Amino acid sequence: MRITEKTLKTLEFDKIREMLSDSAGTAGAREKAMMLKPSDDVDEINRRLLRTTDAKRLTDIKGTPSFGEIHDVSDACERAVKGATLTTRELLDVADVLRVSRRLYEYIRVNKLFDTSLDADFYAIATEKRLEDKITRAIISEEMIADDASPELADIRRKIKRMNVKIRDMLQSYTQSSEHSKYLQDNIVTMRNGRFVIPVKVECRNDVKGLVHDTSASGATLFVEPMAVVEANNELREYSIKEEREIERILAELSSEVADFSTALISNYRLITEIAYAFACAEFSYRIKGVCPEINTKKRVIDLKRARHPLISKDKVVPIDVSLGEGYDTLIITGPNTGGKTVTLKTLGLFALMAQAGLHIPADEHSSVCIFDRVLADIGDEQSIEASLSTFGSHMVNIVSIMSEITENSLVLFDELGVGTDPVEGAALAVSIIEKVRATGSLCAATTHYAELKIYALNTEGVKNASCEFDIETLKPTYKLIIGAPGKSNAFAISEKIGLSPEIVGRAKNIVSAEDRRFEDVIEKLEKMRIELEAKKDEAEKLRAEYEKYRNDAERIYREKTEAAEKEAERARKRAIEMINSAKASSDYIFEQLDKAKKAKDSEKFAEELEERRREVRRRLRESSDDLDPVEISDGEYVLPRDLVVGDKVIIANIGKRAIVTRLPDKKGLVGVRTGQVDMRTSIDNIRLDDGKDDKKPEKKVKSNTVRSAVVSFSPEIDLRGKTGDEAWYLVDKYLDDAMMASVQSVRLIHGKGTGALKNALWQYLKADNRIKSFRIGAFGEGDTGVTVVELK
Repeated sequence: MRITEKTLKTLEFDKIREMLSDSAGTAGAREKAMMLKPSDDVDEINRRLLRTTDAKRLTDIKGTPSFGEIHDVSDACERAVKGATLTTRELLDVADVLRVSRRLYEYIRVNKLFDTSLDADFYAIATEKRLEDKITRAIISEEMIADDASPELADIRRKIKRMNVKIRDMLQSYTQSSEHSKYLQDNIVTMRNGRFVIPVKVECRNDVKGLVHDTSASGATLFVEPMAVVEANNELREYSIKEEREIERILAELSSEVADFSTALISNYRLITEIAYAFACAEFSYRIKGVCPEINTKKRVIDLKRARHPLISKDKVVPIDVSLGEGYDTLIITGPNTGGKTVTLKTLGLFALMAQAGLHIPADEHSSVCIFDRVLADIGDEQSIEASLSTFGSHMVNIVSIMSEITENSLVLFDELGVGTDPVEGAALAVSIIEKVRATGSLCAATTHYAELKIYALNTEGVKNASCEFDIETLKPTYKLIIGAPGKSNAFAISEKIGLSPEIVGRAKNIVSAEDRRFEDVIEKLEKMRIELEAKKDEAEKLRAEYEKYRNDAERIYREKTEAAEKEAERARKRAIEMINSAKASSDYIFEQLDKAKKAKDSEKFAEELEERRREVRRRLRESSDDLDPVEISDGEYVLPRDLVVGDKVIIANIGKRAIVTRLPDKKGLVGVRTGQVDMRTSIDNIRLDDGKDDKKPEKKVKSNTVRSAVVSFSPEIDLRGKTGDEAWYLVDKYLDDAMMASVQSVRLIHGKGTGALKNALWQYLKADNRIKSFRIGAFGEGDTGVTVVELK
């Protein structure tokens, strides 16, 4: 894409680069941001936009990765390859790159939810934790090497510490002895040129034998190394030289390892920069509340919805809808000064540049741009005294340059086209320029005050008027762009509002030609009609929004009630299945006892009783199974033939189950019913009478229903004394079923105190029964250890 820095600056793309750079986490990414330029390659543009979008998705899920302040290590790696020893600073920079590489390696692999266009860069990063740890362990800071960088260094430094202590002890005989301290300026030990010395008064020079290493600024003090410590200082100096050599050896060894890994390090830095730049684009998108624009490749259309210029304060910017290319290739923007015309031009040009640079744009979803090979702009007053150029002349220089570069895929922007010269000639020249631009096939947008251009747009196919709205009452622009209608300059109205004599304004109106007045009057009437229609449209939108909210709330409430009913029905079904499973288990036990009894041929009475129990269990199982079988419900509206009463047999429509009414409808229309052995509530609209023709009062019916019989005759305790364990459990098993039918939560099993054998046998059965919530020995007043209190689910 051919575009000059002048054009980028005119459209303020340079400021966008600065904002992007400020969002970057590394020096390399900041440098890349400041060099950013748009592209006209569709594949490259889509690649850049996808990387920005994927970086934003990753940030949403995992946050921005930590980059740290890494530096380019390419030069250091090249020096290491040539055999040079790197400085501590260079080695620490290498360690920083290795650390960030490892973090990015872990970042993309931990909690990976989706593939991204950045994966290739992440997975291409090489890690070398051993070298990273070796450098960070050896080098504490730029000025300090760790003692344990090598065993040799640690040994040398131990000897240096011991020698320091030895020398200080020797010099204490001078600083603490009254015999020698009188010769000293201060009773201290200091260092000069790496050797321990003491401060001796200049007049006592001959009283302290030793080597003079320095004098004070005043000349009153000599820093003397006593002869007694010269040998020790020499030995200390030798250790210091060994320390320096060992440090040099350590740095050389580390540099050699860096050289071995140099290719990967240089690649890592490049990859980190690319990744950091992608996340800088994502951060920039967050700051401007940007979205990824759609790229039009099949048609030349730029369509921006609620576009917000990113350089205008968020609390002041007014979103605009502006499009170009769909049905018209040229947009003539009119309206008063400071009304937002120039901002509209810059928004068109800047958003095209941002999208083609791979950046998100501050607009609503589904905003789209097409690809331009050039964006050419003549915006602003660039008159030059030195070049003897007037405003008109400077504009013409820019326009001549534009005309020489224009192509069929260009976007051309003119601000105040034809201004600065005779209005008649300026308007004619403006029309001619626009026609030339249109002939090349370019898209064009221009601002103007000329009525001739407004008329040209009205009469020319492919050219459309647009206006920047202005509030005459407040004398302030609204900055809203109205496409399809020309705007007024409002010079007369503004002048009169701010105090210009009505006589002068009236005279000016008379001077304007009748044709121009009629044209302006038509525009004014159209503007009033537009405002009225906008108001009606806003009211309609408000009513529609209220209706949508009401409808959504109603649907939500209906959905919540339906889901609640379905959950309740599902819970009832599960409970019923548990009851059936329990009943089947009981029947297995009964059949087993029956077989034993028949084989033993015990008393006929016991056999008859067992046979009766077998029939009872089968009946209960059949009733429970019938309750679970769904009942077919006919479609269509249903009205209850009469009011419900307690005891009515009904069908729950949404689950197709039979039930009995246990509670009449409440204020909310919820009816209490029992289906199988489970109580629940459901809407009265969900109820169907099991026999719609039966309108007799249920109170007169014979209560043959097992559930109601159980409820009426049920006792909260059962006496099991004198029974064997098996006999007692046979009775308890049915008793518990009756308790659940009667909705009793707690029962007492009377087994007596005795030996405890009956209680222990019952407890073994209770532990395995899924109908039991808990059981315990009776408390004082409940029967003590002779009673077991059972809590049912």
